[in-house]
Amino acid sequence: MRPLTAHRTTASLVTLLAPLILASCSEAGPAARATAPDGDLGKISLPPGFSISYYADRMPGARSMRLGDNGTLFVGTRGDKVYALRDVDGDYRADSLYVIATGLDMPNGVAFRDGSLYVAEVSRVIRLDGIESRLSDPPTPAVVTDTFPSDRAHGWKFIGFGPDGRLYVPVGFPCNVCEPDEDICGTIVRMDPDGGRAETFARGVRNTVGFDWEPTSGVLWFTDNGRDRMGDDIPPDELNRAPSAGMHFGFPYCHAGDIPDPQFGQGADCDTFAAPVRKLGPHAAALGMRFYTGAMFPEKYRGQIFIAEHGSWNRSTPLGYRVMLVTHDGEGHATSYEVFAEGWLEDNGARWGRPVDVLVMPDGSLLVSDDEAGAVYRITYGR
Repeated sequence: MRPLTAHRTTASLVTLLAPLILASCSEAGPAARATAPDGDLGKISLPPGFSISYYADRMPGARSMRLGDNGTLFVGTRGDKVYALRDVDGDYRADSLYVIATGLDMPNGVAFRDGSLYVAEVSRVIRLDGIESRLSDPPTPAVVTDTFPSDRAHGWKFIGFGPDGRLYVPVGFPCNVCEPDEDICGTIVRMDPDGGRAETFARGVRNTVGFDWEPTSGVLWFTDNGRDRMGDDIPPDELNRAPSAGMHFGFPYCHAGDIPDPQFGQGADCDTFAAPVRKLGPHAAALGMRFYTGAMFPEKYRGQIFIAEHGSWNRSTPLGYRVMLVTHDGEGHATSYEVFAEGWLEDNGARWGRPVDVLVMPDGSLLVSDDEAGAVYRITYGR
């Protein structure tokens, strides 16, 4: 891939931090690493007719992605930076890379609305207004809210605006498994764009780092990472569906709908909690997900779900490091779960990439972010 033009710009930001507690992280801990100079995309296998290329690279820790109204791709990280990418000449590769904010506290989540970029840190959400016209000179951010817990374990957030125009923000559990003192832990919260009218939408969610709304029904679907240290094969990660507010998805009492927790599930009736629509790979770290709303891919993919699996960190046989396809029947039932793209994990168990998020572009191509390689890939069909 040809070099990008780098623009090292910085918004002056002060992160508000409170004392930290209970650090245990489902995605932490390195596995063996293979070397693939420039990201050897020839190792990636895809269904017939599909191809993969670089959209951009040289973005350490590239995570969640959102597209601006004028075509700017915004990329969050679990470090301290937020990136912006521009494809000026329309060749489907980014020409310019901007660092539009730095000094933040794990700004994993990004969302876009009415010309403003919303960025989720651990304990707060900030907003950069008119950002697409100010990539070289980012505005001073406005604080939307700074009321979230400061726990760094599962403190990174994926955010998005729903069909109701409200901002959805998850708050993960500050532990592997526990009953935290703060009632907000293990929830998905929604609020107005200005931070007002905050309310709990869902409970019993251990750590969701990806969600999307079904285009036809407007129903929220989300991934959730299962707890650790119950063995290689249990519990599975989850794909959940929340057609209404107030649902409880079981954590920490029950996992994946029917597995009582050995410590906190004594006497729990798992049938009283919402079961997942689909059980996913155990410890695969299912993160970003999107319904495919484009027209480039064949008909069988349209309206279906792509999920980025970041990959296991403490499983004796690594699992994940791939992009999965989940099909559904339009009535709330997932009908299949299969590999769409793989090859970031070598046969010997080493890895050179870790998919994090997926994003459907206006032309129907699918972008995939990779925080291990610091890259964004573009998957196309028939061209």
